[in-house]
Amino acid sequence: MLSDPPFSLLDNLNAVDDAIDHNAEIADEILAHGLEAFGLPTDPPKGSGKDWTGKARPHDIAKAHSTIRQFYRDWSHEGYSERRFCNDIALQDLKWALNGPLSHNTSSKPAPKILVPGAGLGRLVFDLALAGYDVEGNELSYHQLLASNWILNQAHAKMAYPLFPFASTFSNVVSRKDQLRRVLIPDVHPGQVSAAAAAQGSSVGRMDMTAADFVVLYSDAAQRETFDAVVAVFFIDTAPNLIRYIKTIHNCLKPGGVFVNLGPLLWHFDDRAPNLNGNKDESNVATNSRKDQGIGEPGSFELTNEEVLLLVEKLGFEIEKQEILNEGVGYIQNPQSMIQNMYRVSHWIARKPS
Repeated sequence: MLSDPPFSLLDNLNAVDDAIDHNAEIADEILAHGLEAFGLPTDPPKGSGKDWTGKARPHDIAKAHSTIRQFYRDWSHEGYSERRFCNDIALQDLKWALNGPLSHNTSSKPAPKILVPGAGLGRLVFDLALAGYDVEGNELSYHQLLASNWILNQAHAKMAYPLFPFASTFSNVVSRKDQLRRVLIPDVHPGQVSAAAAAQGSSVGRMDMTAADFVVLYSDAAQRETFDAVVAVFFIDTAPNLIRYIKTIHNCLKPGGVFVNLGPLLWHFDDRAPNLNGNKDESNVATNSRKDQGIGEPGSFELTNEEVLLLVEKLGFEIEKQEILNEGVGYIQNPQSMIQNMYRVSHWIARKPS
């Protein structure tokens, strides 16, 4: 019965398989450029030091699915309505707090330097640079680093790649056409847009990405008082130890610099068993961590939003603005799904005293 119309389940599964093949074409390009970036052979000798095959674990599959969906959020026209909420607020905050350059500013004054921890696929980094800021993104996940490098530096053209972000999701689906929804990425070609803005006389900032544990890298003395602003979007709740995050941000901000936060408090470690050995699983992260430091530091705690703000002040910041934004914000959310996970976002600006 299910194989016949109107259900045609086997035909639907074949259509899902075709959609996954399209996603795999993007994954193949990311892999090829990633191997080149890391100096690894396409067909490594089995058992050699450069044999990268057969290393993926079950959690890597989940991260690959998440990365595919994040392309939808960050680099498709359809995902604009979700990402613009946070990205636009971040731009407004920087303009207000720093009086920094917008894209039409061509003055010779050095552009403010912005750090974006947890940069993901780099769209916020790109948007801030296009607005005239010098931006450094930081990311820990190899999945995100490889994908962001590809979309920012290797994608051939605007709208060149068909993506099926929800093809492998079978729950809470209204219709098959929703599951098999196709989008085209990237909605803009980063290189072409940057070149066009520069040709029109706009000041386009510099973009950099670092592959490291945020706490270990930016708490170092070499990073002291480096940035004019840190923009954390859906980031601080990735901390097992929020004190370390805030101290790190305080270290790398210049006096008078601002800490902009937008995001919920979905504490990522609150349901994980303690790591009694103090060792971290490095199978899916790019890291220069020292033992028992950074994201792998043993011990974790969870605070309320009120307590977070008190902690920010306790650790040397002055809160200049704080609010809970009641407009619901999704994160890689399928707008057609029968379940909608929406966040009330905590938004605040804190300044390191001069």
